Amino acid sequence: MRKTIILLITLLLAFTATAGVKAAPFQEEQPVVHAVLFWTNGCQYCSQTLTTILPPLQDKYQSQLSIRLIELAGSIDVDNLYAFGASLGLAKEQIAVPFLLVDHTMLIGVDEINTRLPGLVENYLASGGVEYPDMPLLSELFPKGVDFASSNLYLQLVPPSAAGTNTAGTTMAWVIMVFMGLALVFAIVMILRALQGKPLNEFKGWMDLIVPVLSLLGLGASIYLTYVEVTHTRALCGPVGDCNAVQTSPYAKLFGFLPIGLLGAIGYTAILVTWLWRRIRRDPLAKIAGPAMYAMALFGTLFSVYLTYLELFVIHAVCIWCLSSAVIITTLMLFNLPPITQWLAISDEDE
Repeated sequence: MRKTIILLITLLLAFTATAGVKAAPFQEEQPVVHAVLFWTNGCQYCSQTLTTILPPLQDKYQSQLSIRLIELAGSIDVDNLYAFGASLGLAKEQIAVPFLLVDHTMLIGVDEINTRLPGLVENYLASGGVEYPDMPLLSELFPKGVDFASSNLYLQLVPPSAAGTNTAGTTMAWVIMVFMGLALVFAIVMILRALQGKPLNEFKGWMDLIVPVLSLLGLGASIYLTYVEVTHTRALCGPVGDCNAVQTSPYAKLFGFLPIGLLGAIGYTAILVTWLWRRIRRDPLAKIAGPAMYAMALFGTLFSVYLTYLELFVIHAVCIWCLSSAVIITTLMLFNLPPITQWLAISDEDE
């Protein structure tokens, strides 16, 4: 009897151990979907993705959904994303954040992620899961990322609906766009009057000092933006706008290599040097210094209109430094109207 009981106990323990061994692999063999999300701090659509779209999916699928977050913290990271996108057959103009990759399926933008990601997760789980794409460029960027499930990043970010910074920045950008438009219309009217022999009176005394003061302010803002772009550091944006989203966009560099901030610094320096030349010299170059300053300020104003348009309709984010520069260069154009109108009002005989 005792032998029978011992035998039964032994068989029971063996059966339990075998069942346990078989149960463990079952847990490990659950299908898992691996995805990679590229995002930028200050991007309202990235914040929306991280705070409202991904958390419910992560709660639903738990360990069966693994999302790697890779932050684009500077222009080098952005260039790496462009190179990665090019390897997938995308042009720069087609790449934007948030950028999510599942296998070789690309989801670009918050709307596409919101509408397509749940279905993709279901399909890949049904087919046995999917690993991270085996791509050399992705392998280089992967160590910079963090796992969404183990990160409390989405708790630290403020949903864009609560922040309200984008609305304030957009409103400010529209106000400045209207200001630039009215300034250009006023300039056209004054130039037409000058052609009829009715120039504006030139500013005297302290009013003439506004030009170098504004040039120095614009130069300071441009140098700071150049520093941000060259050193790949975060811009101080204050409570309005998404400076880093603008600075990491493909439009932050002219022709793909010249930082817009550096272009602005060159322009403000040229205006300042021209103003000084006009004050201290009496040669032929000094006589055309006024029209030259107006021409540079006019070009800067038109270029600022273009950049503000990009912020409002293409990038969907605004930069307070860029908007400040737009106001400064437009004001410089207005203060350089008298010299250009007087130059245009000179008759051929007088000239």
